[in-house]
This record gives sequence, C-alpha cells and structure tokens, in this order.
Amino acid sequence: MGEAREIMDRVTQAIFSKDMKAAAKLYASDAVALTPDRGEVRGNDNIVAWASELFDAFPDARYEMLNSYEAGNTAIDEGYFEGTHTGPLHDPAGGEIPATGKSVRLLTCDIATVENELITSHHFYYDQMAFMAQLGLMEETT
Repeated sequence: MGEAREIMDRVTQAIFSKDMKAAAKLYASDAVALTPDRGEVRGNDNIVAWASELFDAFPDARYEMLNSYEAGNTAIDEGYFEGTHTGPLHDPAGGEIPATGKSVRLLTCDIATVENELITSHHFYYDQMAFMAQLGLMEETT
C-alpha cells in the first residue's frame, strides 16, 4: 500500500467516524475539493466544514466500499454512501432543505491526490438527480 492509499483510507475513516479534526490534518491547508453541490471548496477547514454539513444532515451516514485503487500519488474509491436525512441539508443556492426522514443509498466515487502525506486535491462524485429523487424532492428518472 502506498502513501496515497493510506491517506485516503485514513481520511475516509476520520470523516465517517466524525473526527473532523483528524480529517482536517490530512488535507493541505491549500487543498482543493471538487464537490457535486458546491463546486470548488478551497482549504482544509472549508473542506471539512462541507463534509460536516453533510454529516449533520445524515448523522447515521455510513460507507460501503466496493473498490479501491491507487496509481502513483492518486487514490480512487468507489462505494455506497448510505444514511437517513434527519437534519437540515444545505442546498447549492445557500438555502436549507428540511429533514425528509428518507434514506439514501448513493453510488459514489472519490479521487484524491496526495503530496507529502497530505491530500492536495479531492474530487467527490455522486448522482445529484438520484440523491434528490431518493429524498423525495423530485421524480426518479429511468
């Protein structure tokens, strides 16, 4: 296992155990995250704040790993994010979506680049249409 894989595993564990201080220490201070709902999020504290908002909305969030890869200084994870929407969720326009009580199961992909034992770039991908449909906020498409 290389450095990228180790750091990705550690940040995933920290985030899903809600240890945001530990997660923040795994990102470079000038790290950039690409998120489905907020676009670019810059800086370790802002990245962790974005993740915290998601976990406030889904306090029972869990992750089911399907595949994990490493190529050079990049780690890639594919899996399912699962949780129940019991807290307010911030939307991309700056508003709030009240808790729906609905459960979601979303296929996700994360790609993190690591330099000097810190994540410098982290891309988070999931299907926003499926997310909104599972929350009952729009009709499912086929």
